[in-house]
Amino acid sequence: MDEKTYWTQRYQEDTMGWNIGYASTPIKKFVDQLTDKEIDILIPGAGNAYEAEYLYKEGFKNVHVLDISEVPLKTFKARNPNFPETQLLNKDFFTHQGQYDLILEQTFFCSFIPTDENRSNYARQMHHLLKPKGILAGVWFNFPLTGNMEKRPFGGNKELYLGYLKPYFNTITFETCYNSIPERQGNELFGIFQKQ
Repeated sequence: MDEKTYWTQRYQEDTMGWNIGYASTPIKKFVDQLTDKEIDILIPGAGNAYEAEYLYKEGFKNVHVLDISEVPLKTFKARNPNFPETQLLNKDFFTHQGQYDLILEQTFFCSFIPTDENRSNYARQMHHLLKPKGILAGVWFNFPLTGNMEKRPFGGNKELYLGYLKPYFNTITFETCYNSIPERQGNELFGIFQKQ
C-alpha cells in the first residue's frame, strides 16, 4: 500500500492514535515567542493541523499546511473556512518545492517508514525547503525504534535524529520536552535547528 492510500485510510477510519484535538503545548509555547507574523511557515505531514489553526488565529497569514492525504485538509478547511485554499497543499513532502522561513515538525519524522534512505531524504528535503538561515523546530518522539515496519508512529532517540540532521543543520536546542501533555511526558524531544 502506498503512503497516500495508507494515510487516507487511517483518516477515513479515524484511527490516528496521536490526534490530541488541539495544538500541542511545546509547539504552542514556541509559536508564542515568534514576533514576525509575516514569515513563511510550512507544516509537513500536518494531519489535522491544529498547530496551523492556532498560528492562523494568532495572525500568522503565511502558514502552509501539507499532507499527502486530502482527507485531513478538507476537515481542516471545514473547521477554518477563511483559511486560504492555496495554502492547503495536498502533496508529497519529499517532492514538494517551496521556500520557507520556518518548518514546524509535529512528529512527522516518525510517521513514514523508518528506512535510512527515507530518514536521510527527510533531512535533505528539510534543508532544501528552508531559506538561508531558516529554522526547523518542533517535536520528535522519544521512544525505541522497533523492527516493526507497520506500527506507526515509529520511534527514535536524540542521537539517532541528530545523526540525520547534523550534516544539514546547526543545533540550537534539542532536549526532552518539559511541557509535553501528561500522556506524552518523557516521550517527546523538542528541537530547534538552523539551516547551515
